[in-house]
Amino acid sequence: MASTRARPGRILIVGINFAPEPVGIGPYTTELATSLAHDGYAVEVVTAKPYYPAWRTEDRFRGGGYQSSVEAGVRVTRCPIYVPSRPSGARRVLHHLSFAASIAPPLVRAIQARTPDLVLVVAPSMMSAPVARLFARICRAKCWLHVQDFEVGAAIATGLIAAGGLRAWLARRFETFAYAGFDLASSISPRMCARLKSFGFRGQDVFELRNWSSVEEIYPMPPAASAYHELWNREGRHVALYSGNISNKQGLECVIDAARLLSERRDILFLICGEGPQKAALASKGAGLPNLRFEPLQPRDRLRDLLGLATLHLSPQIASAADLVLPSKLTNMLASGKPVVATAAAGTGLAAEVEGCGLVVAPGDAGALADAVVTLVDDPAACARMGAAARARALERWSKEVILGRLRPRIAKLLSPAAKSRAAVAAGDLPA
Repeated sequence: MASTRARPGRILIVGINFAPEPVGIGPYTTELATSLAHDGYAVEVVTAKPYYPAWRTEDRFRGGGYQSSVEAGVRVTRCPIYVPSRPSGARRVLHHLSFAASIAPPLVRAIQARTPDLVLVVAPSMMSAPVARLFARICRAKCWLHVQDFEVGAAIATGLIAAGGLRAWLARRFETFAYAGFDLASSISPRMCARLKSFGFRGQDVFELRNWSSVEEIYPMPPAASAYHELWNREGRHVALYSGNISNKQGLECVIDAARLLSERRDILFLICGEGPQKAALASKGAGLPNLRFEPLQPRDRLRDLLGLATLHLSPQIASAADLVLPSKLTNMLASGKPVVATAAAGTGLAAEVEGCGLVVAPGDAGALADAVVTLVDDPAACARMGAAARARALERWSKEVILGRLRPRIAKLLSPAAKSRAAVAAGDLPA
């Protein structure tokens, strides 16, 4: 007699960034996939070979064409793509086009072998969205778009595409085409969700899915207790820390200028820890400053110690990128229980998230940034008060378990009746 037990829902995730990439979008897509697999869904991921943030394919993944594995219950196919060492505007287009082309064969194989019930596309890469959407329609699966960055707006904001020209017009037309036809869409902040509605999504088809912090792994510690204290800061200086990707969007030139303005304050150290295409230029700009230090991006399992070294965190962002992206690194900054100094205009998503947990200054204003750093360093009580507020906000708004817990009923409803299965029942999100 055939079993009547419902099969697990099958979810196919398409996204250019995935583990073992340590920063950016990759960790969130990875943790989402593994969480869904843990809930009992059959999860498959089609991604690129890891390259970010160094913009170089990791050695152990070079060559050999496509590579497949099963990791934490997730079937992963990594596609070969073009990775430019110097990611200019034109080279980035080729980079994303190569991913859009390379995903077609594994998508065909996935559909032939295990027809998905839901196809999730993570943007970036926007160019892969029409390809994945087509395959979702062929197999009659629901299709969901999750926007981490509005790529076209960010490219125009950072000067990769000239505003007002033909290329900008074509890019916006393609963006409208790429986002069309999905059953639902999500993004990582209220303002980014509002922007999604301008692409024709109805209000009920758009929801917020924040990037989260692992508040159990990242928690407050005194700087002297950090393993990096002896390694990088034996003098016991106050550390103003930026950790993450080093590219045009951050506007880190402002941090270099602030360090220059405070070069006589030997009790303050500006620490930039990360990788990216702008790192060499920034290091050259800051050469010789006694209160500025650059270090490589550190392993994920040492993130708590790294963030714990800080007296305060820096979250710079250029004005033109406001509400096109929300820095994913902000979640762990807040969880570390240290105040944040952000460069953001009033009314933007970044300013709203930092309000009460640090200080917000105008983008590009190095003097205001320097003053904010001095204000926190010279007022330990205010620094501690804002740090405590940051930790409380992380627990309230950025907890991984809370965010993914809210997602589970939505996934179960999306996949019903094919996949309102033992996964949703076992998780306790829906009645048996």
